[in-house]
Amino acid sequence: MLRRSNPTRRNQPTGVVRARAGNVQSFQRNYDRYLSLARAEALAGDRIAAENYFQHAEHYFRAIRESQN
Repeated sequence: MLRRSNPTRRNQPTGVVRARAGNVQSFQRNYDRYLSLARAEALAGDRIAAENYFQHAEHYFRAIRESQN
């Protein structure tokens, strides 16, 4: 008889709460980084790459706003 181990469930909560207060600085840093990349691509004329970076920046902008509430 074969023994089966329990598979790891990746989408199940582990009970660990992420610290959000320390992430605000990294959210801000990533927001600034993607915003500057988007502006550089826009100046270079690559609208698609610029839009991609603007969307990344928007994600971090929303994360900043969420963490402040």
